[in-house]
Amino acid sequence: MEQQLFDVLMVAMPLLAIVVFIALFFVKAGYGLFRTDKWGFSIDNKIAWVCMEAPVFFVMLFLWWCSSVRFEVVPLICFLLFELHYFQRSFVFPLLMRGKSRMPVAIMSMGIVFNLLNGFMQGEWLFYLAPVGMYSAEWLLRPCFWIGVLVFLMGMIINWHSDHVIRSLRKPGDTKHYLPVKGMYKYVTSGNYFGEFLEWVGFAVLTASPAAWVFVLWTFANLAPRAHAIRNRYREEFGREAVGNRKRMIPFIY
Repeated sequence: MEQQLFDVLMVAMPLLAIVVFIALFFVKAGYGLFRTDKWGFSIDNKIAWVCMEAPVFFVMLFLWWCSSVRFEVVPLICFLLFELHYFQRSFVFPLLMRGKSRMPVAIMSMGIVFNLLNGFMQGEWLFYLAPVGMYSAEWLLRPCFWIGVLVFLMGMIINWHSDHVIRSLRKPGDTKHYLPVKGMYKYVTSGNYFGEFLEWVGFAVLTASPAAWVFVLWTFANLAPRAHAIRNRYREEFGREAVGNRKRMIPFIY
């Protein structure tokens, strides 16, 4: 049953990612900078982020704990890296949020569904469906593993620092929008998105997992259109000269 569901998702998720990629150039997800009441009932942003991101943390934890390879070194490292990201995203990032922003329940619900499916795909491959012996200790000798780990950690640092830059733009009680210019924001208008994209590229490289590459596709499909909309918003609000030649999400490329 798990194999069949995995196979279906490996076909359906990339196709759906293409649809989402195109749609998001026409429909802006109504949270954060593009918050709007048109998306219906909303809840506190902090609560919404925990509800949206925590499911994937617990799905991966469950799949790892129930597997027979949970204490083998390579699957364990992959598990810890994945969980490090989602622990921060689920339980630390929301507590660091400032302001009283809200998130539509509709967007939160879509995020929950995606995270449940993605957690299943990543965990199933790593702990159950990967070829027997693929993630033996010899995997540590492959250059792709260490390159992937390095890229993942670089992306995480960029992501965390970019989030810090965004939070630091406002003082308590301030609700104005400001143009970020520090760190990765010298090169792109969505430095945090670049960091997250880099993380999952690194994860896909270090695991050589087909499910992880689908996640990379989804990450780009979800974030690239929003990064495009954010740069356009900054140009409207602060002027083209202030934004300059900065790219949207990937330095010097996009």
